[in-house]
Amino acid sequence: MATLTHIDAAGEAHMVDVGDKTETVRSATAEGHVRMLPETLALILDGNAKKGDVIGTARLAGIMAAKKTSDLIPLCHPLMLTKVSVEITEDAALPGLRVTATAKLTGKTGVEMEALTAVSVACLTIYDMAKAADKGMQIGGIQLLEKTGGKSGTYRLEG
Repeated sequence: MATLTHIDAAGEAHMVDVGDKTETVRSATAEGHVRMLPETLALILDGNAKKGDVIGTARLAGIMAAKKTSDLIPLCHPLMLTKVSVEITEDAALPGLRVTATAKLTGKTGVEMEALTAVSVACLTIYDMAKAADKGMQIGGIQLLEKTGGKSGTYRLEG
């Protein structure tokens, strides 16, 4: 059974010491979505949202959020990311927008939290910028798709 690395024997939270770990190339990809009315999706795709370019702003917010993850999530290490990408695409089946983020670095700890934070903040930004048109939007499906590198190796979401 796996143990929680941030919890000591007394049950207290502590930052994990990664000083002795080997640096490896690490990456993580996460996804999420924002479900909305078809009219709201059309408004965003046509560039007619009152607050401006929803997709471009959400992409930038996601990238910025990945870089600030250690300021937002307790016990996360500050990381020197070498790449963060955020892709936002239309998904007519939702209807809505699907967000995918990838974070990369060469380092001693993984970047799963950075990818997940990028997706979360990009989705929140989409909601914020379009809420005047559709307060009933739903954010969901935020999950890790894949991570590579480190002692635990590669993980891919099955299904």
